[in-house]
Amino acid sequence: MKLYFAPNTCSLSPHIVLLETGLPHELVRVDMQSKKMSDGGDYRKINPKGYVAALMLDNDTVLTEGAAIVQYLADQAPDTRLAPKAGTFERVRLQEWLNFITGEIHAGSAPLFNKTLPEDVKSHFKTRLFARFDFVENHLAERSYLMGADFTVADAYLFTVLDWMRFFEIELGTWPKIAAYRDKIAARPTVVTARRREAQFPTV
Repeated sequence: MKLYFAPNTCSLSPHIVLLETGLPHELVRVDMQSKKMSDGGDYRKINPKGYVAALMLDNDTVLTEGAAIVQYLADQAPDTRLAPKAGTFERVRLQEWLNFITGEIHAGSAPLFNKTLPEDVKSHFKTRLFARFDFVENHLAERSYLMGADFTVADAYLFTVLDWMRFFEIELGTWPKIAAYRDKIAARPTVVTARRREAQFPTV
């Protein structure tokens, strides 16, 4: 398999999950401006949507959208307990979390990367985002991870998005449960390895 990634983007989530599964894979770095890849190709020929992540399977089928990719990977390594079994109600709960992270936290924070946004617009996005953080903070009060005792693909995704807050000068210490959760996941060997690999990967 090949994972097409760009540093400091949501492709970190499937990268972490790949390492958690132990499945063999290669990394291909994408320059998000030029769409050039580290293997010399044009990323738009892999994923016409133009954004990461994308996963090329061994049969050359390409899967896009992070929430779909991480579930596919988890299902290839069921013993890792990264996702409940497909068809169970717990799997629906996992999908509920993935959709919440995608629609409310990922989409809610992504506009803050735009440095030209007026301060009042930034404030609007932050106010909405902080309400979502309040919800997660309360949820984590009695749980180690989003789904309970086990680390799942939803945690890999939420960690990835929480990691962006450092770019927006948002101090997660305001939400102590979230801050502790973020720090705990940051210390996982797979997360340390994924971040190091991405930081050291040659530029395009």
